[in-house]
Amino acid sequence: METRNLLTSITRFFIVIFLLMSAGCKTDPGSPDQRIPVILDTDANNELDDQHAIAYMLQNQEAFDILGITVNSTQNGGYIEDHYREAMRILTLFNQEDNIIVRRGADTTFAEIREHLDTPGYDGEEAVDFIIAEAGKFTGSEEQLVLISIGKLTNIALALEKEPAIADNIRVVWLGSNYPEPGEYNLENDTSALNYMLEKEVHFEIVTVSYGRKTGTSDLVVSLPEIDSVMPGLGPQSETAITGRHGGTYSNFGDYAVNLFHHIDLYGDPPSRSLFDLGAVAIVKNPEWAVPRSVPAPFYGAGGWVDRPGNEREIILWEHFDRDSIVNDLYRSLGK
Repeated sequence: METRNLLTSITRFFIVIFLLMSAGCKTDPGSPDQRIPVILDTDANNELDDQHAIAYMLQNQEAFDILGITVNSTQNGGYIEDHYREAMRILTLFNQEDNIIVRRGADTTFAEIREHLDTPGYDGEEAVDFIIAEAGKFTGSEEQLVLISIGKLTNIALALEKEPAIADNIRVVWLGSNYPEPGEYNLENDTSALNYMLEKEVHFEIVTVSYGRKTGTSDLVVSLPEIDSVMPGLGPQSETAITGRHGGTYSNFGDYAVNLFHHIDLYGDPPSRSLFDLGAVAIVKNPEWAVPRSVPAPFYGAGGWVDRPGNEREIILWEHFDRDSIVNDLYRSLGK
């Protein structure tokens, strides 16, 4: 048992070192030219974890070089324009609406769109072309553009289908799946995009959700009393107030976050909610806050996951998240 644990620790160490190197995170991640270049792909209007992930990223620009945000729509939260508006609300609360690009992506799925990529104005074109253009800038570079996907994978899969040459330039970190169990919201919104990514020769990582288990980002639970106590007033004061998606006027993210928590289903005693998407951004900033492992790329079929132990293509799974470090870093970041 001790030998097995030692081997696991050694494997994890080398994976983390590889990820730090591939993201371009050197000895001084706080200097402007050492930051991790990222694009966040989000269904921003879906629940409330996307908003917290965006806020966390915006307040950690000493670690992230944010090249832009792309939005997609999933089953909840309306059409693409609704997700675009919610992303813009968060940027406005941080006085970043004129500094960070937001591009509209796909309403429908990879399978529905892929045959129309040569047709001007296809669904998702704005985001797809943006991802391709930004990823193309890393050709010949030692570092990769990190695409943090916290919704369905449609925009990224379409970008790879339209311009396969960007595969070597990107690291895709996707928040999704209950692997090895079936289901999960982001997965179910576009399984065709997921299976395309699992077959594509591209650096692909899955930040697991694992509903109801402590192994995934489902464990990043915050309670309503905690939010009501900690969040009010956090974040910079915005120069322009926003009207929230549930009404009301807000000039800082903390107050808006409280409003979001009071307009969503909560679970347990005390009533609580998981900040799933926050985990994907946090482990890009600090890989020590979760445990990565490499597995042969599986496939997602009608009955759930199909493992392929002989598959030479491998992906990385992230599990066992340090809940306290991640959530406390959110509060610390917003309190700066």
